[in-house]
Amino acid sequence: MELYTPVLVLAALAALFAVGSVVMSTMVGPRRYNRAKFDSYECGIEPTPQALTGRFPVKYYITAMLFIVFDIEIIFLYPWAVRFDAMAWFGLVEMVLFIATVFVAYAYVWRRGGLDWD
Repeated sequence: MELYTPVLVLAALAALFAVGSVVMSTMVGPRRYNRAKFDSYECGIEPTPQALTGRFPVKYYITAMLFIVFDIEIIFLYPWAVRFDAMAWFGLVEMVLFIATVFVAYAYVWRRGGLDWD
């Protein structure tokens, strides 16, 4: 139990800070409500009619999936870079195969027009 005491103290402080921030903002914060504060947020721009109906073009989802694929690539690249010396040639070959697979997917999306935004 002694080992976890600092973690528990830190968790309690974090919870106390979160609850305290919410309570203090409701007590001290300004109460000036207007129409703009109740609108949905879209990067500070007026919402488009597409956002109000809930339908998005398929290209939006393809771009989102491509973004996730490259995020996952970064998740694998970072630990590989940290442990590259220990893995030697095996790690290099495995990473080349992984990156080649990702670029095949990228080329496929590019050829299909997934990166062309109308």
